[in-house]
Amino acid sequence: MIKNDLFLKALKGETVERPPVWMMRQAGRYLPDFMKLKEKYDFFTRCQTPELATEITVMPIDQIGTDAAILFSDILVIPQAMNIDVEMRAGVGPWLPDPIRTVKDLDRVVVPDVSDALSYVMEAIDMTKKVLDDRVPLIGFAGSPWTILCYCVQGQGSKNFDKAKEFCFTQPEAAHDLLQRITDTTIAYLKEKVKHGVNAVQVFDSWGGMLSPVDYQEFSFQYIQQIIDALKPLTEVIVFGKGCWFALQEMSRSGASALGVDWTCSARNARYLTGGDITLQGNFDPSRLLSPPATIKKMVKEMIDEFGKDKYVVNLGHGILPNIPVENAQAFVDAVKEYA
Repeated sequence: MIKNDLFLKALKGETVERPPVWMMRQAGRYLPDFMKLKEKYDFFTRCQTPELATEITVMPIDQIGTDAAILFSDILVIPQAMNIDVEMRAGVGPWLPDPIRTVKDLDRVVVPDVSDALSYVMEAIDMTKKVLDDRVPLIGFAGSPWTILCYCVQGQGSKNFDKAKEFCFTQPEAAHDLLQRITDTTIAYLKEKVKHGVNAVQVFDSWGGMLSPVDYQEFSFQYIQQIIDALKPLTEVIVFGKGCWFALQEMSRSGASALGVDWTCSARNARYLTGGDITLQGNFDPSRLLSPPATIKKMVKEMIDEFGKDKYVVNLGHGILPNIPVENAQAFVDAVKEYA
């Protein structure tokens, strides 16, 4: 039994004494102990070494006391497993030396046996579950197929993912072939994570907001829907689409347990668009964690008041920034725990 099950209760829509709190990218760059490991080991070594992934995952539970842990990993382990090279370059971020640009390029893309190709992730889950000892739930995650395609085609991060969109709009059959392969891999990957003990999964559609509402349905959400349909019988599914407020109504009918909201969509609008009946997660502006702790606490209380304490998970509207002082992250968490 999970000792602190506030997060799971909120996902199920149950009444809670206070909402649960965790932060996207909470196992990361704002923690001094993480930076020490970063100096010693490169990014994918940290992802691929179960002992390191476990240590990083548990850090924020021990140090700032969030109500859920999220496994330290990366959305780009999926393309790596699919035989697409991914590097992490200093000052650049993700770098794919051989991006997918043509139908011919798809010849080298495989749908892998995830239990083999991503066994290091499953080992990290097994190890993390032991160290957590049922103190809090563990979240597994994956990128949305569209977001993964963006990197696979663009070859790196981008302000507009123009090459990815060009690929979809000029070679739609190839695009849908790639999206389906990513979807099949992602479903198998998340199912394997559930088998190894994660208590919920989150799908990150980081670049969904790059698409128009019509294109979003065609190139992103229909594939997310496949993931929800496959995972819903097994676990709680959270969907977070950055910049995707326009799809919240559709998302609310998808069968997901909860929907993430970014900071550009107010609590009132999010509740209105989703019909007021689904658990929402978010939506504190990550940059607002640079405010003084007293201001953070005041704003968090106001945010909870606006969303309501039930059917709500307190979180940021995107990942925590690397330059956030630890005491400010602590103030964010403490404000939720002190909520009355």
